[in-house]
Amino acid sequence: MLEHFHVPPEDEVRVMSADLRRSVDSLFRKMGLSTDDASLATDALVSADDRGTDTHGVSNMMRRYIEMFGEGFLNPDPNWKIVRESATTANIDCDAGLGLVVIPKAMEMAIEKADRYGMGAITMGNGRHAGMMAYHAMMALPHDMIGYAITAGGQNMVPTYGAEPRMAANPHAWAVPTDEMPPFVLDISSSSVAANKIGLLRRMNKPTIPGLLAAADGAPIMTEEVVPEHTWMLPTGATREMGSHKGYGLSVVAQVFGGILSTGAFGEYGMGRMSHFVAAYKIDAFTDVARFKSSMDDFMRYLADTPPAPGNDRVYYAGQIEHEEASERAENGIPLHREVVEWFDSISAELGTEKLVR
Repeated sequence: MLEHFHVPPEDEVRVMSADLRRSVDSLFRKMGLSTDDASLATDALVSADDRGTDTHGVSNMMRRYIEMFGEGFLNPDPNWKIVRESATTANIDCDAGLGLVVIPKAMEMAIEKADRYGMGAITMGNGRHAGMMAYHAMMALPHDMIGYAITAGGQNMVPTYGAEPRMAANPHAWAVPTDEMPPFVLDISSSSVAANKIGLLRRMNKPTIPGLLAAADGAPIMTEEVVPEHTWMLPTGATREMGSHKGYGLSVVAQVFGGILSTGAFGEYGMGRMSHFVAAYKIDAFTDVARFKSSMDDFMRYLADTPPAPGNDRVYYAGQIEHEEASERAENGIPLHREVVEWFDSISAELGTEKLVR
């Protein structure tokens, strides 16, 4: 994550992952999740903070999840079910269950199918927020598989040339195993910036970076300025001249695989209602696992050893920085904004849940 989106040192409070997990788990159980589901949701959510993906960690998401449980929008005990299934595929009705809970279970199914047949793919409709997509894709790594995960839904991103939103910042995530090097993990939104980063900018009173957002009329904002009250996301690339058709296309692909392929959903099917897709590919169905992982190590080193251009310290690949950040945060704690810590104190007192230790 760019330094621009990090919590300023003067506003950060360091919290150890284990302490944060206890507090979050207590809140999920208070919302009505079973012990197992609360543990799974906690792992998915806090793993984002562990890896430095603060946009999809507790700072932005925990309070919103509690609001949605309170509104009845999230089902704490979903009766999710398989609607259609083949040897290598399935379609699931999530029954309004939190994606942090349902998607990992779907990924387990995809992994089981891939273990038997080489590939497994699951599409999901009637779902809710997915959290960090890399979490779901990375579930394939210990099984010597490549993982892929998508989520789609909502309308907060304008198409290229568009004056009104028609798509969302639908993310794609791939996870590829290695041997000695950190795995390759690419988790990207279809928009110029993940939507939750705008919340971080507002919390820290920082301006937007040119090319991240569109004004209310869809015009790209190409100057540094205070985040407008009414704004839309831009596709990756910002403008057609800089390749926004690519981000626009990625968002459409996510909607097809997640929404159209599951329930036919697209457009205004409700902000917060999501569709998902996961897939697992067994490496030894294609090639020798040891050779593949050795080649991946060589490839990752080849990329990381690229001489940096003037003004830059290093070259890195997707997943490498997050791997390093996880090691640093495991030792020194997760940097939360003081306002987030104050919210945890307030909500734990209000609900009688476990207080956040720091």
